[in-house]
Amino acid sequence: MFIVQIRVSSEISNAPIILNVDCDMYSNNSHSVRDALCFFMDEEKGHDVAFVQFPQNFKNVTRNELYDAVLRVSSELEFHGLDGCGGPLYIGTGCFHRRDILCGRKFSKEYKGDWKSVKHIKREKSVLEFEEKLKGLASSTYDKNTQWGKEMGLLYGCPVEDVITGLSIQCRGWKSVYFNPLRKAFLGVAPNTLPDILLQHKRWSEGDLQIFFSRYSPAWYAYGKISLVLQMGYSAYCLWAPNSLATLYYSVIPSLYLLRGIPLFPQNSSPWFIPFAYVITAKHICGLAEFLWCGGTILGWWNSQRMWLYKRTSSYLFAFMDTILKLLGFAESGFVISTKIADQDVSQRYEKEIMEFGTSTPMFTILSTLALINLACFVGVLIEALTGKGIMRVYETMSLQFVLCGILVLINLPLYQALFLRKDKGRLPSSLAAKSIVLALFACVGFTLLY
Repeated sequence: MFIVQIRVSSEISNAPIILNVDCDMYSNNSHSVRDALCFFMDEEKGHDVAFVQFPQNFKNVTRNELYDAVLRVSSELEFHGLDGCGGPLYIGTGCFHRRDILCGRKFSKEYKGDWKSVKHIKREKSVLEFEEKLKGLASSTYDKNTQWGKEMGLLYGCPVEDVITGLSIQCRGWKSVYFNPLRKAFLGVAPNTLPDILLQHKRWSEGDLQIFFSRYSPAWYAYGKISLVLQMGYSAYCLWAPNSLATLYYSVIPSLYLLRGIPLFPQNSSPWFIPFAYVITAKHICGLAEFLWCGGTILGWWNSQRMWLYKRTSSYLFAFMDTILKLLGFAESGFVISTKIADQDVSQRYEKEIMEFGTSTPMFTILSTLALINLACFVGVLIEALTGKGIMRVYETMSLQFVLCGILVLINLPLYQALFLRKDKGRLPSSLAAKSIVLALFACVGFTLLY
């Protein structure tokens, strides 16, 4: 659709600057156009700038960011860091582009945008003729056997065509700029149910991983064309999906070994306990400090940790498997759009920051099973410790595993409520609860018998 708009607008105004926003977003800052033009028209560095990216913000985000939809640390911290080493990613909305660069112009030090005159457009003899010409430009067959979708406009063939398009522009020598004004430039509507946010992140992570394995991979296509730091920045986002494997391991194996009484980490009396404890503590303290510095709340940070776990053990895991199956030729890529319209009951629960499940999906089956495995392991070891049979053994040899399992139980409290306590339509179906209980018991009993 964006490519069609580029072609059609070239016959209507042919303006040198194009603003791209999602259909559910609106302008919240009348100065955003002026701000973007200041970067493009800068006499010293403006000729290098291909696009100016504003952060993606939403008007319906709750105070404690129930689903971490804003990606606060990324938008308030990480993108500013990328701005200092070549520019941020193009995220598909809230972005001002130079028309000629978006249409394939290669970088040149002598390049200067012509701001004084716009190419004269010859109008047709009648409105009907003009309308017919625009219909031809908007036709789905217009770009066949052309460079549209390959060298001009957005690149086709990827669920996150915005990211791959921005990368190709930067690899041609252009830079981008990230600008985050105090008054948000554009506001949209964030998904207000857990299924929608997980589906959205599955699409993003799957598309990013496809980029990493494609000819446009930041690992090899961008080598020598952009800075190493920017390459690493792109790769960090492209490798979201494989992170699911490590997260899945730490969500299951330490808890099962705890139930069986097998230590995985150094004992408290060992000098090697200190590095493990330091890394775990420092990582979460730094993460909390970053989140608070970026304007978040403590409960918001806790919600982001929960979503970090849920996305990596569901969205990213499915995205990883689908990408591998696609590379092996066993599946084809699909494109599913997140729903952002909810009924009144859903909206009321969202405003109260109550997580919305409400359906039975494979993602929720995995999340529920993992949560019940951790609950069974934690309760089993806790009972053993409280009865005096294993309290010293747990303290001396498995304290880190016990703490990790306990944190996973705490972080899954909304899921336990949706499985067993809630009566509203946002709960998890009883059939899914029964299936998850059977799978969790099978995993715990099977692991115990195996070891």
